[in-house]
Amino acid sequence: MSVKSPCIEICRFEGKTGFCVGCLRTLTECREWSKMKDNRRHQIIRDRPRREAKLRQRNVNGEAD
Repeated sequence: MSVKSPCIEICRFEGKTGFCVGCLRTLTECREWSKMKDNRRHQIIRDRPRREAKLRQRNVNGEAD
């Protein structure tokens, strides 16, 4: 079974981290999602908490773009 895209159609990328504020993927990851193997997709999904924390920390510090 293929790993479903985490896209929630809020495609806005944060400047410093490069993460989409909706799905927490990079632009490259978004573009290549359909070509990725499931193990890579799982890695990206598992990394969401770290990415979310990084975005949250930037917002707390007033560094958001």
